[in-house]
Parts: sequence; C-alpha cells; structure tokens
Amino acid sequence: MTSESISSREIRAAHLKERIYVTFAALAVVVSLLSHGHVTALEAMGTLGVTVLGTLSAVFTADVISHLLVHERMLTRAEVGHAARVSASALGAIVLPMLFLLAAQFGAWGPEHALRASMAALLLALIGFGWIAARRIKLPWWQRGLVLGAEAVLGLLVIGLQTLAHGG
Repeated sequence: MTSESISSREIRAAHLKERIYVTFAALAVVVSLLSHGHVTALEAMGTLGVTVLGTLSAVFTADVISHLLVHERMLTRAEVGHAARVSASALGAIVLPMLFLLAAQFGAWGPEHALRASMAALLLALIGFGWIAARRIKLPWWQRGLVLGAEAVLGLLVIGLQTLAHGG
C-alpha cells in the first residue's frame, strides 16, 4: 500500500466523480443550446447554471439517501459539510464556460462562439479528469491511454447524440 491513505483517495475520488457528473451534464446542455440557435449569452448562462445546480442537488440527495441505507443513520454535521464541499467543488467544472459566456454577454464574441469554446473546454476537462484519475495509480501506459481515450470517446458520444437528437 502507498503512503497515501485510503480516505485521502476516497476524498479525491468523490471530488473527481462530482466534476465528471457536472461536466457531462454541462456538455449535454451546451451542445443542446448550440443546436437551438439564437440563444443569448445570458439565457445560456441561466440554463447552464440551473442544470448544474439541479445535477448537484440530485447527486447530493442520492448521497444522503445512500448514506441512510448503508449506515442506517442521518449524516453528522461533519459529513454534511464534507458532502456540501464536494458538491460545491464540482462547480469548478463550469468556470470556463461561464467565463466564455460572460465575455459573450459583454460583446467580446457571439454566444455561439462562446458555446463552441465551452464545448471544447468541457471535452478537454473530461480528458483531464481521466488523466487525473490514472496518473497516481499503478497502471501500464496503455491502460492509462485507455482511460483517457474512454473519457474522450464518451464526451464525443454525448456531443454526437445531442446533435442527432436536435437534428444537427
């Protein structure tokens, strides 16, 4: 076993898991907004924000219910704080899309360009999360590549499915 404790790995995994959930949800929303056309930057920011908060609320609720089932007790104050911090940390996944849309709101570029840049940033974030997940564990190089490739393929699949669903 490494010098890193299991609880430290579990904490990192929880943060990473939440970011991946939020990133996939945000990617689906961004592609959907792109396919609708004529969306303002402010509307896109609102839709993205509501979606992310809804996703985090669902994950937090699922964590609480899972805890009840496994431990047969309510979360302690410390556990609620930990769960809230993990969920809040996932908001970092949409910082760049929100900044791109904010720039569009102030006329730096159009909302469509901001959404395209957001789509690229979210896809790159998914690949980065795969790298973060694989970098500290003992895997052969080809398995690390497989993890990174899987994140990229799944992200592209979300883009493709959303595009097909909206007639793009």
